[in-house]
Amino acid sequence: MTADEFRRLALAVPTSFEQSHMRHPDFRVAGKIFASLGVPDEVKLAPDQQRAFIKKAPKIFKPCPGAWGRRGYTNVYLPVAGVAVVREALDAAAKNACLKKK
Repeated sequence: MTADEFRRLALAVPTSFEQSHMRHPDFRVAGKIFASLGVPDEVKLAPDQQRAFIKKAPKIFKPCPGAWGRRGYTNVYLPVAGVAVVREALDAAAKNACLKKK
């Protein structure tokens, strides 16, 4: 998967839009970041979702280092990623962002 494909999938999430955070493109719903492109690319999952995606596709998903990873921030390795599993992760991350209180 390429960064452009990831971008298209992220922007296909209803009400999502692209902005930039720390000079990297990010994708938001309800004003909250649910995914970003950078080095590495990532999605923001709940910790239990993160564990499930890592178990399902360990070559694609890895927790971000340190406390960020423990909170559900998950690296996505695009070169080996398939569309279906990335779409599923993006949908989960976007739903989480919509549920969070401000």
